[in-house]
Amino acid sequence: MTLPPAVVARSADAGAFPAYGRQADSQLPPPVGPALRHAAWRAELDCRFDAVDAVFDDCLDEALRVLGPAAMAAYIAQARWLGKLGRGPEPLLAFLQAWPGVTVLAGDATLPALAQALQALQKSPNGRAIAPLLHSLVAVARRLRSPELMAQYLDLVVELMHRTSISIHGHHATEPSPGLPTFLARAPELVSLVPLAGLRRWLLEGLRLHGSHPQRQIDFLDLATPDSRALLQRQREGTLLVDVEHQLALTLRSLWGQAEPLVPYPVRDAGMDADLDAERSATAVTQPYADDGGLRLPEVLRDARSVSAMDRYRAALAHLAGHRRWSEPQVADNLSPLQRLAVECVEDSRVDHLVLRRLPGLRRVLLALHPAPREDACDTTKASGLRHRLACLSRALLDPAHGYRDPVLREVRQRFHAALAGGAESSTSAMADLALEWAARTRRQSDQLARVHFEGTQVDYRDDNRLLWTFIEAGDEEDSAERRPLPRQTDPAGLPPRLYPEWDATTRSQRPDWVSVYDTLQPAGQAADIDALLQRHAAEARHLRRLLDLLKPQDRTRLRYQEQGTELDLDVAIRSLSDWRAGAQPDPRIHMSSRTDGRDIAVLLLLDLSASVNDPVAGTDETVLGLSRAAVALLAWAIAQLGDQLAIAGFHSNTRHEVRYLHIKGFAEVWDDLPKARLAGATGAFSTRMGAALRHAGHLLSGRQADKKLLLVLTDGQPADVDVNDPDHLPADAAQAVCELDRLGLYTHCISLDAKADDYVGRIFGKHWTVIDRVAQLPQRLPELFLTLTR
Repeated sequence: MTLPPAVVARSADAGAFPAYGRQADSQLPPPVGPALRHAAWRAELDCRFDAVDAVFDDCLDEALRVLGPAAMAAYIAQARWLGKLGRGPEPLLAFLQAWPGVTVLAGDATLPALAQALQALQKSPNGRAIAPLLHSLVAVARRLRSPELMAQYLDLVVELMHRTSISIHGHHATEPSPGLPTFLARAPELVSLVPLAGLRRWLLEGLRLHGSHPQRQIDFLDLATPDSRALLQRQREGTLLVDVEHQLALTLRSLWGQAEPLVPYPVRDAGMDADLDAERSATAVTQPYADDGGLRLPEVLRDARSVSAMDRYRAALAHLAGHRRWSEPQVADNLSPLQRLAVECVEDSRVDHLVLRRLPGLRRVLLALHPAPREDACDTTKASGLRHRLACLSRALLDPAHGYRDPVLREVRQRFHAALAGGAESSTSAMADLALEWAARTRRQSDQLARVHFEGTQVDYRDDNRLLWTFIEAGDEEDSAERRPLPRQTDPAGLPPRLYPEWDATTRSQRPDWVSVYDTLQPAGQAADIDALLQRHAAEARHLRRLLDLLKPQDRTRLRYQEQGTELDLDVAIRSLSDWRAGAQPDPRIHMSSRTDGRDIAVLLLLDLSASVNDPVAGTDETVLGLSRAAVALLAWAIAQLGDQLAIAGFHSNTRHEVRYLHIKGFAEVWDDLPKARLAGATGAFSTRMGAALRHAGHLLSGRQADKKLLLVLTDGQPADVDVNDPDHLPADAAQAVCELDRLGLYTHCISLDAKADDYVGRIFGKHWTVIDRVAQLPQRLPELFLTLTR
């Protein structure tokens, strides 16, 4: 299908409509009365939809107010083309109603780009997306407001369509894009959050991660996953919670003794969208809050009022932690909304003061973030001044130099500080009594006005106090939002996760704090099982003992022929004396000294404990894990004989949110029944996210004092995980992790049990790898390989 005659393709000089408007001038109806003119335009439209007749006159009147003659001809021509697509009246009606508004916002030069986008959709299996695109056009234009940006946006829509349309035979698209309707529904919000360049980067990253999985693609474009929201926020200015979550979690644990998960929630930061009107800004900002899933903080913040985004996060976190420590739930059933607001204001101020007693350095931050409204800023004849009075009261309770003259406010402030000084009287109940008295004395008739004065009343580091209230009877006043506890970010009896980056080879950049690694002590089995394994491999043990006898270091070695030393070398001294008596030049090197000739090596053996190690080994009655246990036991025994430092650990992963690092033997532990029992209890499960395990093992190994630090990796397959579709992503991340460890001075060597490892192991470990094709030989080859590497 071709474009309508009045719509031409974009070119160097086709951006304005008069060029093709002149072509249609001969077809314009003559200037007649309004009714006849409408009838003429209706005849030019040439469609038979009854639904169009009901709205055509109104749409035409609106179009005539904003469009010139040439633009009107193009408008009708494009509408006529839409009416003949065979898709019913909806696309035509959407265009007739939307286009005048788009023209006002972004200019009529947008029409050629729109025509091309509509033609591309019609030629593909995505024709049903034409109506959603037209419905969202006005909202998108309201944000972009230029023909150039609108053309970029429409190009992005077409690109998304081409990239995500499904092709069964691999040549032509045969099924529509699963994510395109979702994207068009979200488009007005997306273009208001990020610039078009950032939106395209976000879109391409989502297609790279989830392009082959329709439902994940839809969830990503719908901002329904944390990954999607986090990646989108990275295209904005400001500091992301995911980037500073680890620091804040450590602050929470060290200063407040709390291990609550920090959960981001999507938010439109009022400071980020300068073109929002005051009312939208006031209602768009959501306060932090706490629930059963943890402490909820904004996904992104930027510097504001000379306070860094990190300090804003710290202030919000301190306030939430203070509520958790000092606030007591209050019964809300018999209190009015005014009274509850007053109680929340005074209790928030009490928590701030108690926080400042512990962290006085936050005072500057809290004073900068807390609004300081003028006492006469609210006209109570036009709007409710309740929030304004509460903001003034809160400022006065926090700031000694508040400057307010209201006698009730000054009296309440004096009693508030007296209660805080009294210690025992500083309780939530005491604050509630003081707040209710203030509410009774300051209540005004204008507080009931529907319009509320919001400007300068939002204290954005304070939470919404949802946990401050308890309700005896169910009603419609309390927050009835569903509370779904999220998975805890810490083990009940373990440490909080350590966050590591992950390398993205496509963008050649690190994804910061992307992977959560949990340190876990491997549950113990039966140490006797390991002793039985060693008995079964007694022949390998005898062979290994002979090698060890050759490698065992001597504690001290003599250094002879020294001019200075710790003792006299008698043989050399007697020979020198004889030379001197014979008149020859004596040898002055008549001393000797000794030095320690020991090995100073730290070894960390990292075992791949993914589910594949449970597979049987062909030709034997053993599993890969069973042979690995035997090999590790022999190696641990050998290293104990040599006196080297040794740690043993395993790892497996279940998405990037849960990489388990299982400690089997620590550096300080001796090789006895306890590490043997842990090794016997090791089992295979889940997947192989090797890069994160390598980084964590390197972090632990780099802290050892040794001349040589060796990280041995024993694996049976290629890095992979269930949340990664690109087979090259995790191997590239593991290769980057090996490079990072090399810069730390750590020597990494891989022992692979995969016969096909030659295809990928070199890309990860360079030249430092060994493939053991016959897995049954592992108990013999692993100790020998170690001795070769440390000879």
